[in-house]
Amino acid sequence: MATSREMTEGRTLPQIFYFTLPLLLGNMLQQTYSLVDAAIVGKFLGIDALAAVGASSSVVFLILGFCNGCCGGFGIPVAQKFGARDYETMRRYVSVSLQLAGGMSLVLAVVTSLLCGGILRWMRTPESIFEGAYAYLLVTFIGIPCTFFYNLLSSIIRALGDSKTPFWFLLFSAVLNILLDLFCILTLGWGVAGAAIATVFSQGVSAVLCYFYMMRHFDILRTTPAERRFNWTLANRLMYIGVPMGLQFSITAIGSIMLQSANNALGTACVAAFTAAIRIKMFFMCPFESLGIAMATFAGQNYGAGKPQRIWQGVKSSAVMMMTYWAFTFCVLMLGAHTIALLFVDATEVEILDKTALFLHVSVSFFPVLGLLCILRYTIQGTGFTGLAMLSGVSEMIARILVSVIAVPLWGYTAVCFGDSTAWVFAVAFLIPAFAYVYKKIKLIRR
Repeated sequence: MATSREMTEGRTLPQIFYFTLPLLLGNMLQQTYSLVDAAIVGKFLGIDALAAVGASSSVVFLILGFCNGCCGGFGIPVAQKFGARDYETMRRYVSVSLQLAGGMSLVLAVVTSLLCGGILRWMRTPESIFEGAYAYLLVTFIGIPCTFFYNLLSSIIRALGDSKTPFWFLLFSAVLNILLDLFCILTLGWGVAGAAIATVFSQGVSAVLCYFYMMRHFDILRTTPAERRFNWTLANRLMYIGVPMGLQFSITAIGSIMLQSANNALGTACVAAFTAAIRIKMFFMCPFESLGIAMATFAGQNYGAGKPQRIWQGVKSSAVMMMTYWAFTFCVLMLGAHTIALLFVDATEVEILDKTALFLHVSVSFFPVLGLLCILRYTIQGTGFTGLAMLSGVSEMIARILVSVIAVPLWGYTAVCFGDSTAWVFAVAFLIPAFAYVYKKIKLIRR
């Protein structure tokens, strides 16, 4: 029988560490099959196909980031009510969030699918890779409901203090995705679209299995007919928290789109290098993102329980773990960036390998800033101040736009490599005083 877990008592560092581990393994699995997607495409379909997958990656992040942000936001009231032991209201939030997810994901799927071509044209996607990029983007957008529901169900389960169950479903999804990648690309010959189909289908299957498992094994989530009725008050609360979290990702992605658009104009080699570097960077970013997600649940439960001092203790514990991981990652990427890049391209592609390594060397140097960003942003979100977290996304967007408009025309691909790190610095400069403000507020509220 699956179990929920409160994190409102006991030592913070071990609690956050053990809660983060399944999240980390899950994120690493997710990024692993993203790496495998790109590696299979690059090795078997060529550089143009790899560039086609990467040409729209920031657009995918714009839309799917909004979906994932909303899902994370919908889980926050669940975590807060769980921490407060108000289980009836918690179940009502779960029911309303599922209903909202159905409507929102269908609307997003239809609208974005119709806009695919225009988006790629606006991003100055090279004609040589346009067809493949369009196919990949279209399939990804059609599959938005699969992504939305999987992330929402995972968020609800994590809100109850269980980070292990979503990991097992993600493991199943990753294995299925890799097998389907090989089948769709090598056996069926579906090309770049096959990689997208494999990802969407595997997430859809995992979402269905996750739902039935959750409702069968978590007694605390079993609802009555009255609790399943749609409630506008609860829906407004969910939207108030979820939509700003989704917009935070989307606003951040707007800056990424501008940066990627500037990079696309530099040619196929830069697009391919950017694609490989982003996949590798995202893999090594997993612990920071996982710590942040853990802190959102930790902060939500302790906010609901009226224990703001534990939230500050959690931030300090997370920072210690973050810096320990960064020291390891710095050595790995500084010494092994070229070797890791060989997963995507042949050793003869010297220019692409060099550009990939440069991007990774710059990124890993600023990883402590990124780690602090994740910890503070998700902690603020967990307490319900999602509007402030969204504004940190605005800071990131402004930074990336400035780099795209001013720096890239002057320094080319080198400026692209500093786009993310500049955005992280801008965001943290906002988040530090924002967290101080939030912590002061929640201490006053809970007195």
